[in-house]
Amino acid sequence: MQEIENKDAISLMMSDLLKEKRAERRWRNIRFIAWFLLIAYIVMSVFSYTGHPTLGTTEQNKYIALVRLTGMISPEREFSADEVIPILQDAFSDKYAKGLIIDINSPGGTPVQAGIIHDAILTLKKKYNKKVIIVGEDLLTSGAYFVAVAGDKIYVNASTITGSIGVIMKGFGFVDVMKKIGIERRVYISGNDKNRLDPFLPENPNDIKKIQTVMNGIRQNFIAAVLEGRKGKLKSNADILFNGDFWSGQAAVDIGLADGIGNLMDVMNKEFHTTEYKEYGGTSTFFRRLNGQFNSLFDSFFYLSG
Repeated sequence: MQEIENKDAISLMMSDLLKEKRAERRWRNIRFIAWFLLIAYIVMSVFSYTGHPTLGTTEQNKYIALVRLTGMISPEREFSADEVIPILQDAFSDKYAKGLIIDINSPGGTPVQAGIIHDAILTLKKKYNKKVIIVGEDLLTSGAYFVAVAGDKIYVNASTITGSIGVIMKGFGFVDVMKKIGIERRVYISGNDKNRLDPFLPENPNDIKKIQTVMNGIRQNFIAAVLEGRKGKLKSNADILFNGDFWSGQAAVDIGLADGIGNLMDVMNKEFHTTEYKEYGGTSTFFRRLNGQFNSLFDSFFYLSG
């Protein structure tokens, strides 16, 4: 009997010990989660701070409106007409803002989206009669530069990759692969040119001629926008400026594609005589900015000239 009582006591002690360990582990996990959430909140607060005006001021001409555009220009992405134009509308309509700075970090993208945003900036400038300054960061190329020429002035970092005024179309050809693996492809069309640029067929000279004609038309629209936006500022001939090449920021200034060297705060002070700003564009959290930077770097690998 005594032995049974001892075993019961030991079992009870073990059970209590296990409960205590579980409770201790549970509270340790709760403390870890609480500290993690606190640190995450602090980090997000620091990086999501849009800064000035810290005063919540409504004093006219004390700050500028700031819009950041990052990543690939494409439908259903952060840098698209549907996303950007409402932000621009809000920034331009801020009656207390001294002017507008658009900070761009993008390798470019679709000419249609870039063109729509470019035209919207011109329309809003005229409507609200506000000065618009563009600041380029790592990349200000192709469609991003198309957007930039809608501004009154363009500033870049000395190392900003700038320009790439041209159009590119990329694709693949799988004709030899099809032959090697013994696959016969069957396509039925209505309209002789419906299957232009089919990657499973040999290149057709007529297709190449057609796509070149289309791209030349888009390129001419791009060139016209640059000539209008940079009127009287270009310092090189068309063969150099519009051959699709890109330059460092300093070289871009030298040939007239940009007006000067400067980073965001420098430009803000120089053009508007203030370092106070109100940022437009939703939640500028650490994760959003990190994602935008990642997208810009990733996209530039594939789309630098595009």
